[in-house]
Amino acid sequence: MEKTSVLVVDDEQTIRLLVKKLLSDKFAVLEASDGGEAVDMARKHKPALILMDIMMPNVDGYTACSILKNNQLTKKIPVIMLTTTDNRDEIDRCYEMGCSFYMAKPADYNKFMAAVEIIGTFLSLAEVVVPSINTNHGEETHVPE
Repeated sequence: MEKTSVLVVDDEQTIRLLVKKLLSDKFAVLEASDGGEAVDMARKHKPALILMDIMMPNVDGYTACSILKNNQLTKKIPVIMLTTTDNRDEIDRCYEMGCSFYMAKPADYNKFMAAVEIIGTFLSLAEVVVPSINTNHGEETHVPE
């Protein structure tokens, strides 16, 4: 069975590697180092979730999120903004651009890793599939999602 993909977007390679290390057992982790690369990868691979930093060179997270949410192919992909700021104006701007959730990256390594593990757990729960129900007539009835 093919793993569900998660796109991690951060200009800091260390952050991408940490997130990949935590999620790669259960998910196919794709990486991008700026918003432009993220938009291209999202269009091509259609990941189940995008974890994106805000402040990046070339195309920032705000712009990338706005582009993704205004594109038919990518508008339904949840985007979680992961960044070091907790500035209320920046948080509001993320939601205005269409992000699904905003999470401040804890500066402490252990807290950051715990936060990413929580995201991984959430994704695992979101993948629960309702099995089909077998009737007496040998026909399968599918439960609507």
